[in-house]
Amino acid sequence: MIDKNIETIIVKYFSKSASIDELMVLTEWLNEASNNTIFKEFVKTNYLADVNVIDFDTELEKKKILYKIREQERRIRKRRLMKAFRYAAVLVIAVGVGSFYMVRNFKVKEESKPVITANEGADILPGSDKAILTLENGSNIALESGVEVNLDGRTLDKEKLVYHSKVNEKNTTIQYNYLTIPKGGRFFVQLSDGTNVWLNSESKLKYPVSFVQGQPRMVELIYGEAYFDVSKSTSHGGDAFVVNTKNQEIEVLGTEFNIKAYQDEDTIVTTLVEGKVKVDNGVEHKLLNPSEQSLVNVDNQTISVRKVDKVFDEIAWKEGYFSFKRMSMKDIMKTLSRWYNITYTFNSPDTEKKSFTGVLDREVSIDQVLIYIQKTNEFKYSIKENTIIIE
Repeated sequence: MIDKNIETIIVKYFSKSASIDELMVLTEWLNEASNNTIFKEFVKTNYLADVNVIDFDTELEKKKILYKIREQERRIRKRRLMKAFRYAAVLVIAVGVGSFYMVRNFKVKEESKPVITANEGADILPGSDKAILTLENGSNIALESGVEVNLDGRTLDKEKLVYHSKVNEKNTTIQYNYLTIPKGGRFFVQLSDGTNVWLNSESKLKYPVSFVQGQPRMVELIYGEAYFDVSKSTSHGGDAFVVNTKNQEIEVLGTEFNIKAYQDEDTIVTTLVEGKVKVDNGVEHKLLNPSEQSLVNVDNQTISVRKVDKVFDEIAWKEGYFSFKRMSMKDIMKTLSRWYNITYTFNSPDTEKKSFTGVLDREVSIDQVLIYIQKTNEFKYSIKENTIIIE
């Protein structure tokens, strides 16, 4: 059995959120020869679906970890010299490596060669940071130019949108902005209360330019998927934070959680990472504890709650990964279509039902993703213009 603390560090390592101290603990643990087998089995079971993986170079992995430690120490020293910037958020040290890079450290049997594909035209590349900001007067600004602009209390560029701290007095008319993320996009916004929001592809968020003191801080996820790191209510006179979707309301006191509420899905999924939230659909309500997930059925308006084994699987998109756990090819293609902005068709119902488990890098072409999935699911596909045809 793997030690719980070590398991947590390994998960954080592959999700790019392990600290230098945690990496040192992991390195020391890996120095014990008996732990190498435990590490290999854990990685294979939880992060790789390829049953043909037969060898994992732990020595090379340890060298990469040590390199990351030195690299992050160098960056920290550099940051200490650059005190012109002040950061409100906790520093997250990125130390992970993408799954496609990681897989080069494995030896794969010859018979696992992927099925040859016939593609027409250029490869389809991954999405990027882009969004449309709709201002209170109805005008739109495309956030992908790479030029930083200061606009009446807002700082915006191609990667983020930051609203500077401001509180409205009571009886003030609230002005709203909308942030729309197209297919093939993602974006980060910091609201005026300091709440951080990461938006996934094909999502839309409505929020006030500034909140009103003494009233709940209310935003609306009109559709799509978003991860919220909420500024604590104790920092805002006890004002609760509320996220509305079409069929539910989430009341928060200061926490981190993920909401998945796409228009083409009949279930709204809320996953709690830290803190506590109340999920209310107007008929009933449920309280969530960390590592719990609520599922609101849009059709019959019921709420069910279940325990999540690995929260990372639910928020992998925020960290730059796809995490598929026994997911059908049909649902995988739906997920890929949002990030790569493609359409797809299945010519075989049997292929739709095939399942796949694995953690894959979102920053590679769709060809690389599909070729990797082919290692455990034999199927053919072709790319014609912007459509994936799966046999």
